[in-house]
Amino acid sequence: MLGYNFQNFYEMVEHNAKENPKKMLLFIDKQKTSNIELKQKIDILADFLYEFGIRAGDAAAIIVANSEEFIVSLLALSKLGAVSVPINTFLKREEFEHILNDCGAKLLFSSAAYAKETKKLLNSTKIEAIIWTEGYEYYDDKNLNYKTIMSRQKSVYSLTKFPAIDDIACIVYTSGTTGKPKGAMLSYRNMLSNMVAAKIAFRIEANDRFIVYLPMFHTFTLTIMVLLPIYFASSVVVIKSVFPFSNILKQTLLKRVTIFLGVPTVYNALIKAKIPWYFMWFHRVRLYISGSAPLSEKSLSDFSKKFTRGILLEGYGLSECSPAVAVNRLEKQKPLSVGPALPGYEIKIVDDEMMELPTGEVGEIIVKGDCAMRGYLNRPEATAETLINGWVRTGDLGKLDEEGFLFIVDRKKDLIISKGINIYPREIEEILYQLSDIETAAVIGKKSELGDEDVVAFVQFKDGVNEPMSELQIKKYLKQHLANFKIPKHIFFAKELPKNATGKVLKRVLKEQLAGMDIKHADESEIF
Repeated sequence: MLGYNFQNFYEMVEHNAKENPKKMLLFIDKQKTSNIELKQKIDILADFLYEFGIRAGDAAAIIVANSEEFIVSLLALSKLGAVSVPINTFLKREEFEHILNDCGAKLLFSSAAYAKETKKLLNSTKIEAIIWTEGYEYYDDKNLNYKTIMSRQKSVYSLTKFPAIDDIACIVYTSGTTGKPKGAMLSYRNMLSNMVAAKIAFRIEANDRFIVYLPMFHTFTLTIMVLLPIYFASSVVVIKSVFPFSNILKQTLLKRVTIFLGVPTVYNALIKAKIPWYFMWFHRVRLYISGSAPLSEKSLSDFSKKFTRGILLEGYGLSECSPAVAVNRLEKQKPLSVGPALPGYEIKIVDDEMMELPTGEVGEIIVKGDCAMRGYLNRPEATAETLINGWVRTGDLGKLDEEGFLFIVDRKKDLIISKGINIYPREIEEILYQLSDIETAAVIGKKSELGDEDVVAFVQFKDGVNEPMSELQIKKYLKQHLANFKIPKHIFFAKELPKNATGKVLKRVLKEQLAGMDIKHADESEIF
């Protein structure tokens, strides 16, 4: 069982402000924010929100870029016991409308950069006002200025009741493979358990510094890279934008970052990039963490050879588990594995009847522990399908070895069944990634006229490849490594494969594109 020092996020802030008030917690460009300064800002905003009418259990949405404002907003809502709904900033107005209406948000925090998509939400949702965190020009009683709110000198209200550990802290909307996104309800216990478990696995110390450049709305970034450092009195370097990427390396060096979180596209870019000698010589990164999508074995090997002073650990998680579930350990890593379960969690591999399978057999991954969400908001049927006796059905296929290391085989929904034989797309993708010309690959199934499934591959070549490989050349290479029934029947070449905010290929979009094509007459060499 995991133990918790705090009941909610605000208690973390209070503790740090009392025990180490002058320690710098946030580094953003040239700005620094200490523990006591962060608490003061949270208290001022919480006061305003209380005056506005926000109470425990009310939902408030956050569509804000990486910033101090994002962090202060979420923590001020926590003080009041309100529920934060961080939303993917890459969405469009109709998608925002669905989420805001589904969660019944009373208030919205928005960056002005997203005003084109967010300003009209006042007319189509139940939100009573938008608090603009920067740069908006038209303020009135429903369009409020964050800076004006924060210009108050001190907090006034003395609240005596704070959230309990099993209250809902956040609602995180999962992208999903089909249909509208669902809101996973995460309690303080859910998210705190992730922080405590990750602290043990990564051996986090108070002098560690985390760098945050991936979007804060992403659950892993929020829980592990923003809230975990606050829990354990570490520090956070916030980068407002991924571009230019050279700035991330610069800030990593200058701000003495020790914990670096990335996704496969970032690590693949670092492998290819010409890194200045002084960065390689003087940086202090001891731990690189990779999540969101699988890293190829070649990428793991190439990165480890180039960046010899830190350890790259691949992990696995999902929003419904707050989100981290498993990660390789500092003392032991296995290629293509995402490691054993985090401390305090259980992982099992089961068949369709939820019966546990023997070691080494492939089945659905299920997870149990304090990380397991409370359920999907307004979706009792979906909750009942996903949460069974405390176990979260992940929808992912995997296997455990004799040491409890988890190997992800594929998404259950991505499994291809051809002539009664199971084909795992990731296995084919791993071979495709061995080809030096290929930047990104995705394999999906296409229903044939006979009701069977054909294997179809999509390939994106690296920039600067003058003479890319042909379909015939790729198939010839695959046949050296794979059984004939696994060889893609069709290979399509794309200038850019569709990806989400964390670089994961959107197979759902590829399936939609494929459904609209006459595959019998399509030219596989076509660049679309």
